[in-house]
Amino acid sequence: MADWNKLIKHLERRGYAVRRFPSAGQAAGYLDKEIDGTTVAFGGSMTLKQMGLYGLLRSHNQAVWHWEGGSLDQAAGAEVYLTSANAVAETGEIINIDGNCNRVSSSLYGHKRVYFVIGSNKVAPDFESALWRARNIAAPKNAQRLGADTPCAAKGDRCYDCDSPGRICNALAVLWRKPRPIEVMEIILVDQALGY
Repeated sequence: MADWNKLIKHLERRGYAVRRFPSAGQAAGYLDKEIDGTTVAFGGSMTLKQMGLYGLLRSHNQAVWHWEGGSLDQAAGAEVYLTSANAVAETGEIINIDGNCNRVSSSLYGHKRVYFVIGSNKVAPDFESALWRARNIAAPKNAQRLGADTPCAAKGDRCYDCDSPGRICNALAVLWRKPRPIEVMEIILVDQALGY
């Protein structure tokens, strides 16, 4: 069970705005009101898909998502970027692993506002366990979803640090603090399991 108070304290100390919601529906409603009349891009995220955010936001924003026919180049120019994390430590580190690296790069630079939507299943007690979670839980599940030809996709049990051409773990990003060039970086915590 996540220690929400510890997590929020550490995230705020590291420069993030933080909001916590009891359900995905409430978090989606907040983002639907907060993001209006702008360009918004989506990083590859089962969390965002499960929440139905693309459908909500495209009705009153110019929304781009490569899962919905948009291009990665279009997404790079959006004012707002929505993503999730593979893991977050209660000590405040946010961890993402990426294959194309568009998701990690957009979470670090290039957008005025970035929102991370993170379900309770992605919270780990410390950096080491968050890194373990990202590599051994989130990455194999994403590799399976993508049909990657990798040992982790075949077995679904852990990272094998493989050299497979289909490897989806090409970059690891750890946010120690809010990046300076991004005006607003908000962490949306949800008290339910979302994504991988």
